[in-house]
Amino acid sequence: MSKIQKMLLTSAMAFGLSAGFAAAEGNLIDNLSTVTDDMLLNPSDGDWLMWRRTYDGWGYSPLTEINKDNVGDLRLAWAWGMSPGGRTQETPLVHDGVMYVMNSSHLIQALDASDGTLIWEYQYDRPDDASQNGVRSKAIYGDNLIIATRDARLVSINAKTGQENWNKQVSDYKKGYSFSSGPIVANGVIVQGTTGCSKAQPGGCFITGHNVDTGAEIWRVHTIAQSGEDGNSWNGVPLASRHGGSAWITGSYDPDTNLILIGVGQPYPWNLEMAGLAPLSSDPNLNNDALYTNATLAIDANTGVVEWHHQYLPTDGLDLDYVYERILIDSEFNGEVRKQVVTIGKIGIIESVDRTNGDWLWAKETSRQNVVLSWDKTTGEKTINPDVIPVAGESTFNCPADPGAHAWQPAAYSPLTKALYIPTIEFCSNTTVNSLDPGEIYTGGGRQTYSRVEHPDGDSNIGQVRAISMADQSEMWQYRQRAPITSSTLPTGGGVVFVGSMDRKFLAFDDTTGEMLWSSGKLSNALESFPISYSAGGKQYVAIMANHKSGLGRLSTITPEIQLPPDNPATLYVFALPD
Repeated sequence: MSKIQKMLLTSAMAFGLSAGFAAAEGNLIDNLSTVTDDMLLNPSDGDWLMWRRTYDGWGYSPLTEINKDNVGDLRLAWAWGMSPGGRTQETPLVHDGVMYVMNSSHLIQALDASDGTLIWEYQYDRPDDASQNGVRSKAIYGDNLIIATRDARLVSINAKTGQENWNKQVSDYKKGYSFSSGPIVANGVIVQGTTGCSKAQPGGCFITGHNVDTGAEIWRVHTIAQSGEDGNSWNGVPLASRHGGSAWITGSYDPDTNLILIGVGQPYPWNLEMAGLAPLSSDPNLNNDALYTNATLAIDANTGVVEWHHQYLPTDGLDLDYVYERILIDSEFNGEVRKQVVTIGKIGIIESVDRTNGDWLWAKETSRQNVVLSWDKTTGEKTINPDVIPVAGESTFNCPADPGAHAWQPAAYSPLTKALYIPTIEFCSNTTVNSLDPGEIYTGGGRQTYSRVEHPDGDSNIGQVRAISMADQSEMWQYRQRAPITSSTLPTGGGVVFVGSMDRKFLAFDDTTGEMLWSSGKLSNALESFPISYSAGGKQYVAIMANHKSGLGRLSTITPEIQLPPDNPATLYVFALPD
């Protein structure tokens, strides 16, 4: 959207455009209820009020109208074209039959969730020199939407009218700070993770807590160890030269402990020599673990105190971070019910720790990999294959590489089957680290050249969905296809698991057998987002966003036959059973 268009839209809204849209919808928007803490703790079955629907990060819908017997009858109910712009991996929110979507241009729209009728819209005036990509999620609390922006602001918008309540700058985007995912509101506090900390100085990224009424910052947690707090884990590298620790993904929340469980990304640069993490100092008081990268931080929602942390992959030199979903499950382990937080790193290894204290519990591979040779069965400490550790000017063969066997597309959990449904991608890469020029200082992420290939022991099926039982970590089923799986999974109360694919298809599976029950056929672009299910007007719908461009297009060298339209705008697709 051009500056002129933004100005026209803003002016129109100021003269009652939003009010006009709302009036046209009548009672739908007028009767929108206030979202309370109790609603977030126990949402209505038909609502989708946060990124993964519930604080535990399950990504599960309890709705049952669409089930194994009738999912084959799904039809397109309506679609919504998004504004032109960059990549988007949007998660729509739905409350009381009203859907809220955020375009990559930071245009916020309220829609009638039953048919896509526009109710109001609000255009955030994003600077032209900020990232043009979208933000993955947002929050709703009280009578307001809370959005995060690519220029590192938090904005509160009235959910009924689209009018802005407040707008707070959290950090300076001109220094490289940004937001890629939205906030979570926990016990009345907005919690937001920061990204883009390769350029920003000093000392990497942070996570912040904010007042819901004003946006004022309450607390700040640095994701890179500061002086006096395990700072010796950075091999003697000065704080101002430590980079990375991005919080790319929204965290989960445990109301019993009042803890935010959130992931932290890898150190920058990825190459250990360039980051100053190799060679390891001979000083016995130093190590190169680089805390708190590749870790779960357990943060008190109201005070910002880090109660515990657990690091999964110290000294990551391959961009195989453990930053993504944190799924909270109470499940038996070694004869005792444990309060677990489960995540999956880019290596494709599921790991579980006790979410009350950070003690490591178990791990399981979900994809072929040659990075981790073994792990300690008590602590989870890993033995890394020395043959895959990149050295400047040399090449290694590693499985997987960037963008990982499992990335930002989260797994989901169904309480019906007590299983995790995990999207994975199986591939390898010949990886070459490009050397620095004499005197050159590099603070970015990648300095690598990748030549991605199929796994030599694979069957050419790059995309996979796996169902893993939480009872004993056994594999219940797996589905394999040529096209990479590019969305998160969505299990439902009807016994169906939905997932999106790079070849533009939306798929549905039987949650217990893995049988494919339905396919949408080809849509406008790669389905690279977070599907949701909701009810409106007494009817169940399933929705997913097709991207503007594929963020996983880096895999196109492996699957050159999968051609994607480069200029199709992002589109929201909504499916339902016929009336």
